[in-house]
Amino acid sequence: MKAETVIGPVEIVRKVDRPYAGIRLQTPFLGMFAVANRALKELKAWSKANRLGDAGPYFLRYYHCDMTAIMDIEAGFLTGAAPPDHPRIKHLVLMCSAVDPSKSESYVCRYEAYLTDYRLEPRKLLWDVELSIKIAAPTAGR
Repeated sequence: MKAETVIGPVEIVRKVDRPYAGIRLQTPFLGMFAVANRALKELKAWSKANRLGDAGPYFLRYYHCDMTAIMDIEAGFLTGAAPPDHPRIKHLVLMCSAVDPSKSESYVCRYEAYLTDYRLEPRKLLWDVELSIKIAAPTAGR
C-alpha cells in the first residue's frame, strides 16, 4: 500500500496545557529518527510496565530545529497520571516551555502527534500525524 500525503486545512485552535511524560534528547538531524524511535519504544515499554494509561497520542516535540547541527527534541506521550521517578523520563506540561531567542528555528512549542495507533498500523508512512505550533499565549480573561 502506498502512503498518500494529505495536508488538511490550517486552523488556529486553542489548546489547554496538558501533562505528559517525555524523554528530552539532543541529536544530530542525521539519525534523529532512529534516536527518537528508540525513545518512543522506551516510553511505551515503561508506560506499560507502570500501568500508565495514555491520555492522548505519542508525539515528537521539537525545541530547536537545525538540520545542519544538533536537534533538541523530546519523545513523549500525554498522560493524566504523574509518572514515578525515573532518571530519563520526566513529567512535564505541553505548551509551556520558553523559546531560545538566540537560535533560529527555536519554538515555544512545536510537536508532531502520532494519531494512528502503532499497535494497529506499524508502518509509519501510513500514520495520521497532527503538526501543532504554538503561535501565542492566551490573553487574560479568555
